[in-house]
Amino acid sequence: MLNEERLNSFEKMLSDILVRYDSVIEKMAALKAEGKEKTVTYRRLFADKLQMQAISSYYRTCGLLDNDRK
Repeated sequence: MLNEERLNSFEKMLSDILVRYDSVIEKMAALKAEGKEKTVTYRRLFADKLQMQAISSYYRTCGLLDNDRK
């Protein structure tokens, strides 16, 4: 039972990361369209994007994420 709960937790974490990544990309695109790439908000989103990419790369390295995703 514990292993199934743990697996579900990892799956939820991965799903949340991918959803957040997509959200960050959308917000960055909107700011870029407004010419606001130098704002603090844009730079914070960029840092978040890098963090989400790093986490998802760990999932990919462990074989828990397909190569066709981010």
